[in-house]
Amino acid sequence: MIRGRAFLMPLAFVFAAACGGAEDGVPSGNTDPTTPASDTSSGGSSGSSSGAPSPGAADGGASSGNPAAPKAVRFVAMGDTGTGSNDQIKVGNTIAAVCKARGCDFVQLLGDNIYDSGASSADDPIWQEKFEIPYAAVDLDFFAVLGNHDYGGNGAGTDFAKGKNEVEYAKKSKKWKMPSAYYHHVKGNVELFALDTNMQMFGQDGDQKKDMSAWMKASTAKWKIAVGHHPYKSNGPHGNAGSYDGLTYVPVVNGKGVKTFLEDVVCGNVDLYLSGHDHSRQWLNESCKGTELAVSGAGAKATELGGSNPALFQSLELGFLYIVVEDKQLTAEFIDENGAVEFTHVIKK
Repeated sequence: MIRGRAFLMPLAFVFAAACGGAEDGVPSGNTDPTTPASDTSSGGSSGSSSGAPSPGAADGGASSGNPAAPKAVRFVAMGDTGTGSNDQIKVGNTIAAVCKARGCDFVQLLGDNIYDSGASSADDPIWQEKFEIPYAAVDLDFFAVLGNHDYGGNGAGTDFAKGKNEVEYAKKSKKWKMPSAYYHHVKGNVELFALDTNMQMFGQDGDQKKDMSAWMKASTAKWKIAVGHHPYKSNGPHGNAGSYDGLTYVPVVNGKGVKTFLEDVVCGNVDLYLSGHDHSRQWLNESCKGTELAVSGAGAKATELGGSNPALFQSLELGFLYIVVEDKQLTAEFIDENGAVEFTHVIKK
């Protein structure tokens, strides 16, 4: 099920800001990739770590005499991908290998899908260079959210009209899925809520706040996951919402709009919030009202880690997050560009 809100053109103002398949629905808004991790958390992680999901449970099996468990949902999540570089292609090929060996239902992109200033139209050749060719080996749906670079301005995110080009591209590509600037979709017992954090930055999020609140409240999914580009907390150079890039007192660019939206709408209402923006992979050792926080922004390049938020795991190696959701267990693995599982984290209900 996919539900979204039609793309709304925001108010025509520009604030210069410096910054670095699913079920159908109704529109409205270790180096071996074949081997899962088992009871391991490496890469300097201090976090708790449980084993990979059991094969029987992952296949929807159940012990004799019990009702069949829901089929496991498996997906990849990563952001900051759209460079067209050899590194992006390498990560894409590793995803293809992991998904062939272990299964995937879809890929979730976490924004900055097209560097440096988004696509000029749905027919822009840049789509081939920075999306279709790098992921030619991955025969899956790619659900995506918009990042600041997708909204143009060399990452300032101020060319608001550009966002709709990525929505329009969904009509041309067999893989690309973006029904609107923000939306939600259901796969099995998981509902994902795809945010437009760039418009939250600029305070252009009234309808988004109303719609997301209603969708989350109405959701009957056992597992709820929100996905967006900008992080709530991060140890990368952009840092925490409300003080991005150390600019606590600079309106818009400090990310106070993102902080307010997440605290008012998302935190405490979903199990997990996945983001990118900082080019690293992190699993934070603190939550937002019980919502766990992870950053997966190393799909094509890495920057640095210097923040002080407690983290179970953090790495500058390129790679992605691989998530398996079973009936009462979510297993998340950070996998590097070579297919090695570096960290495993389990959430149970």
